[in-house]
Amino acid sequence: MTIIAASGTVIAAAALFIVLSGFAGLKTFSLEFSSFVDPDLKVLPAEGKSFTMTKDDSIAIQSIKGIHGYSKTIEERVILEFDNKRQIVTMKGVDENFRQVTAIDSMIYYGNWLERNTDQIVSGGGISNALSYGILDLTRHQKIYVPKPGKGQITSVKGAFNSINAYNVGIFHINEELNNEYIFANIETARYLLNYNDNQISSIEFKLEPDVNQTEVSNQLQIQFGDTVQIKDRAQLNDALYKMLNTENVAVYLIFTLVIIIALFNVIGALIMMILDKKESINTLFNLGTTTEDIRRVFFLQGSLMTIIAGTIGLILGFVIVFLQKQFALIMLTSSLPYPVELKVINFFIVIATIVILGILASKLASQRITKSLVKG
Repeated sequence: MTIIAASGTVIAAAALFIVLSGFAGLKTFSLEFSSFVDPDLKVLPAEGKSFTMTKDDSIAIQSIKGIHGYSKTIEERVILEFDNKRQIVTMKGVDENFRQVTAIDSMIYYGNWLERNTDQIVSGGGISNALSYGILDLTRHQKIYVPKPGKGQITSVKGAFNSINAYNVGIFHINEELNNEYIFANIETARYLLNYNDNQISSIEFKLEPDVNQTEVSNQLQIQFGDTVQIKDRAQLNDALYKMLNTENVAVYLIFTLVIIIALFNVIGALIMMILDKKESINTLFNLGTTTEDIRRVFFLQGSLMTIIAGTIGLILGFVIVFLQKQFALIMLTSSLPYPVELKVINFFIVIATIVILGILASKLASQRITKSLVKG
């Protein structure tokens, strides 16, 4: 009975560690793609779609320590047309520094990045498939429409839209959402379509130096631009994704904690069976002068020791399985992608703390079965 109870605890502890490591790997894998397109910090208008960046702002940014580089961008929803097919997409106009801030060009699997002073675009793979176009088709072009700002009655379709003929030179693949949503263009193209002034932009994206105090840099930028802007870090830019991943992690932890609790019922049962089996020995100890509390303590320590040892063995077993998966890719998601796992120190402490706390409670509950009437025989 004791071996069965201990085995259940070993398996439950190993399963909890493996699942936590698996979710840590999935979280890192999911967030890895955001690092290709999301900056360390992003300055956005507090109200509206754009704000003004002056020369004084540029000088002030250059004086802030810890900034590796920054890029000005213009972002807006547009209508993209090709071969009589249309789709509403998000166009992001970027300047020449954008590749220093993000690694978007490394995600282009077909074609090249934008050339300066051209009306080229780089499209997501989903958009390319939906509109049935490739790259460098010089006989046919993509057409981008943006409604003109202003008031009054529309007298003609031509007068209602700014438009430009563009040529797709690259196709990127990041994730399904971005692939179906974004096209990139030069900032001059976006500025023309939206009738923006030279110093009018939608955002400023920053890449910071390694190990720099991100909060301090953010505070300095906030002081410089004032209340007209808001500053977000990478986690805030992907708050929905972070919340979803954290919620899933907590939910899985609670589910497997419930599995451990069920497994520890075996420990309680094993201790109670042992108490009943050793009833005569307990009576002998009592007659020799051992108190009821001392006898309870013996079984409490035995149950606690059993769960701690079993939990430690399970943790080691889980570590070995995760390590083998990380080194040798035993389980594959696809033919080329192993299931992601990550060894994190905090997961060791979570498993040990869970096993110890629940094991102590289970042992305490079982030892309370020892009463004076039982020890007296």
